[in-house]
Amino acid sequence: MPEKEYLYFLCQIPGIGAISIFRLREFFGGFREIWNAEERFLRKANILTERRLSKLLEGRKQESAFQREYEALEGRGIRFTAYWEEAYPQRLRPYRDRPAALYLKGAFPKDGLPSVAIVGARGCTEYGKEAAGFFASSLAKENVQIISGLALGVDGAAHRGALAADGRTFAVLGCGINVCYPKENYGLFCEMEEKGGIMTEFPLGTRPSSMNFPMRNRIISALADAVIIIEAREKSGSLITADYALEQGKEVFALPGRITDPLSGG
Repeated sequence: MPEKEYLYFLCQIPGIGAISIFRLREFFGGFREIWNAEERFLRKANILTERRLSKLLEGRKQESAFQREYEALEGRGIRFTAYWEEAYPQRLRPYRDRPAALYLKGAFPKDGLPSVAIVGARGCTEYGKEAAGFFASSLAKENVQIISGLALGVDGAAHRGALAADGRTFAVLGCGINVCYPKENYGLFCEMEEKGGIMTEFPLGTRPSSMNFPMRNRIISALADAVIIIEAREKSGSLITADYALEQGKEVFALPGRITDPLSGG
């Protein structure tokens, strides 16, 4: 069985993220070895907490189910791309916390084209939506790829603006690739499969959770050359994206709100 399948198995275990997977591989030398390691050696590695170790040991019992799911991905229009494969986005490679693998519908952003992330408040004003659409459309006309998170508000407006300009736009999800969240964006979700791409590091069926979105935000900023923040609330996910972008050495821009709007101080 190829290494990639064993990586897929590991990616199905709750709580075992990219950094743990990379550390385990460094210790054991391969994903097959991790999956088949005796419990005493997994403990000796001292990488997984007791809870995560228990999840891994329990997850091994589902190997046949995981293999069937893996073999069915292509028929569902889903690609599972490991970090060592050529198709894996080059912009993600420099980062220690890069995803070990990504699930994809559609295409990844092209490495040779500029990319800009546009993110902001879900409960944005009409002005914020218009601004997001305007920037996305204007940039897309210049062959700039638009990255966002498919959320309500600014994210959706940015995706739609890019598509209206016949551009390419890409969403990073905080849930499984087969889960459209929010459901109001289902039409957009489907259109982006054909005119861009949708990706996530979370296993199939993963429901949206508050702890997932900061994780996905690091991918949004990493895929972009610059980030535009529109009407973000204090301590919001958008500002987490901005923090990641600054840590990654990306340019960050903010659209000032109108002084009469509740988000103008964001």
